[in-house]
Amino acid sequence: MSSTTNNDDEFNVQKSKFSAYDRLSCENSPMNMSPWNQSCNLNATNDDDDDNDDVMKNNRKICLIGSLVREEGHIYSLATKNDLLYTGSDSKNIRVWKDMKEFSAFKSNSGLVKAIIISGDKIFTGHQDGKVRVWKVQPNNPSSFKPAGTLPTFFDIFKASIRPSNYFMSAKHNKASIWIKHWDAISCLSMDHNHGLLYSASWDRTFKVWRADSSKCLESVKAHEDAVNSVVASADGVVYTGSADGTVKIWQREFTPKTIRHVLVHTLLNQECAVTALAVNKSGSVVYCGSSDGVVNFWEKEKKSWTHGGVLKGHKLAVLCLESAGNLVFSGSADKNICVWRKEGCVHTCLSMLTGHNGPVKCLAVEQDKESTTSDQKWVLYSGSLDKSVKVWSVSEMAPIMHNGDVQ
Repeated sequence: MSSTTNNDDEFNVQKSKFSAYDRLSCENSPMNMSPWNQSCNLNATNDDDDDNDDVMKNNRKICLIGSLVREEGHIYSLATKNDLLYTGSDSKNIRVWKDMKEFSAFKSNSGLVKAIIISGDKIFTGHQDGKVRVWKVQPNNPSSFKPAGTLPTFFDIFKASIRPSNYFMSAKHNKASIWIKHWDAISCLSMDHNHGLLYSASWDRTFKVWRADSSKCLESVKAHEDAVNSVVASADGVVYTGSADGTVKIWQREFTPKTIRHVLVHTLLNQECAVTALAVNKSGSVVYCGSSDGVVNFWEKEKKSWTHGGVLKGHKLAVLCLESAGNLVFSGSADKNICVWRKEGCVHTCLSMLTGHNGPVKCLAVEQDKESTTSDQKWVLYSGSLDKSVKVWSVSEMAPIMHNGDVQ
């Protein structure tokens, strides 16, 4: 691992060229010849030949826009909102990007940034030390981010420490811990924007529920028998958790006059290999689960029951991250690749395998493209990797199916 550097001269934003990808060793490989294994030519002009024109149109459907590279740490987390991209790494910096250039940065004291989520003018970051840190955008300077606290707050810790009933014995350290604190690394954050609730999942086998505006811990749920690797809060009041114990669980949120609680209503999956990532589509009707065996399972909701819809097999190694947008699903893997899946009815088809990263793809973020239309939904996909880079892709839901390559 290279040492962290703050020298701006060493910073480099690389616009993609035709040779942006790492090529396969066989020059004539079908995967190598596929139009999806090449970045788009942004300066292309129309050609009189209809065939060439069609090829160029297809090339623009799924293509690499560029790469963001700063040799300071492996990329572990991404978040995007209002044309800003936030990147977290195992350095002490959270960097903010705009229009493919560095816009701002702020530094934490804990090092590894495992998760980032944005709510209004606040940025929440989850860290290896088990803390969730809060940052605020300054109203008079949108490029300035100031620390606004830590979850739980010092006052809440002090208040909880007075009562013996707030303690429990942590399995890892074999000592008493306060229930409002995570005693192991934060693995994931999720947000219910409608109710202002922040969810944090941890390797301590719990997920916790926070009031975003007051930083108050509302509930701690002992969810799994091993590390919780993913938590997703759906808009319909349902929360999904996936764990290294091989299970995916569904929790129903219930409000009472004075508090909130989450009740386990269903276990979707119970397998030997670890659950590594979860994603839920916008309507909450489909949930996707990535596993350490490289497989993506999905379930479809009909009324109040869930039906296993099938398995997506496109990766050779563990699926490390998942994102859903429109009719598309993106899966990033330890095999360094990203699969783009399109859902049509009950069928999922692999449109493309995006290659080019030199390390495992650890995180994904997606936002709607400004050029998106009702007839042609387009998305901007960001992929963060342990190769210390972030790649930016343009993906259209109208892209033709990839007929060559390893994915079927």
